Amino acid sequence: MILESVILLTVENLNKNFKLYKKPSDRLFELFLRKKKHIVYSAISSLSFELQQGESLGVIGPNGAGKSTLMKLLTGLLISDSGKIFIDGKITGLIELGTGFNPELTGEVNIRNNALLLGMNDTEISNRFDAIAEFAEIGNYLNKPLKVYSSGMVMRLAFAVAIHSDPKCFLIDEALAVGDAYFQQKCTRKIMSFKENGGSLILVSHDMNAIKLLCDKVLLLNEGKCLELGEPESTVNSYNRLLAGFKNSGNELSQQSKEPGYGTLRASIEDFSFNGIKAENYIFKSGEKVSLKLKIRCDYDLNDLVVGFLIRDRFGQDVFGTNTLLHGCLIKVSAGDLLDILWDFNLNLGLGKYTLTVALHLGPDHTVECLHWADAICSFDISEFDGSKFIGICSLKPTLVINK
Repeated sequence: MILESVILLTVENLNKNFKLYKKPSDRLFELFLRKKKHIVYSAISSLSFELQQGESLGVIGPNGAGKSTLMKLLTGLLISDSGKIFIDGKITGLIELGTGFNPELTGEVNIRNNALLLGMNDTEISNRFDAIAEFAEIGNYLNKPLKVYSSGMVMRLAFAVAIHSDPKCFLIDEALAVGDAYFQQKCTRKIMSFKENGGSLILVSHDMNAIKLLCDKVLLLNEGKCLELGEPESTVNSYNRLLAGFKNSGNELSQQSKEPGYGTLRASIEDFSFNGIKAENYIFKSGEKVSLKLKIRCDYDLNDLVVGFLIRDRFGQDVFGTNTLLHGCLIKVSAGDLLDILWDFNLNLGLGKYTLTVALHLGPDHTVECLHWADAICSFDISEFDGSKFIGICSLKPTLVINK
């Protein structure tokens, strides 16, 4: 639910710098001798964006991009050097694990103290205390000091208090990565319910599938600056391009290769086909056997060429991916070699639309050297079932035995 008429958050030309010193004594040296001993690090630079009520924003970028600094600025933990932040309503969330908690106090006392810090009054705390404790699921530890809690238990408590403080916007900075899989799913369901009821969300995460699932738009930061603000899948693709060492967002390689994409092109994907046919869109049946063929051109001697493909659903979620390295196949090529790579598999997928991404790289992933990466080179529809029907996105082909 996106209420376009209500702007919840506006950030205008935000800037935040930090002074970096080589050693602690340089601070005193600079203070008393009035001689500069620091360098200025720009964590956030000229950043502007808006968030509407009911909208969710993902914030992604490499380490040191300024993501956590931005979240601290939004929650008031840091003060900006210049620029403006306009907030219409309560913003709260999980920025750093345990923020606002006292490890010497019990979980019960920490719930009450943290709730007060988040703007709840005594009546609201009393009315919501049981719901908070039940959601946190820490049992008898509620009356024990926080210092005996695991990091996962602290996260449970922090999330439970924050989500029950009735915010208009909920911020999460990687904190959910601490919890176990069950509680992460529980938190995800709570967040989606929060969104469906008109709440806004700002999520910082390195989990790109979570970003695509929960966010309406995504902000890509690098060195404190906005590189891109747009639709989740395309912005995540730009992030992958950035990790591979390519900062430009255009298809500058399409003039050199038959397929669009990016990479060093020391080897490139010349052509692809499903079942011997090249098309922009295919129609298959669920369970149908297909052959995916990639034609590779090598312009250099390479000792560890890796060829792979990735299938994504209509939300951009990674459904299945593999490559020659995962198959235990080491490929050594010489300049001028042409390779045909063939995969045969059954499309045991649920009904819906999917895309195919193909890639060439060296080493275990594309950050070593991305040779050629082409996102969504084609799409295909699973239009009907070929055999038994099932629920969900993939078929596990179970066998059924009933004994009396």
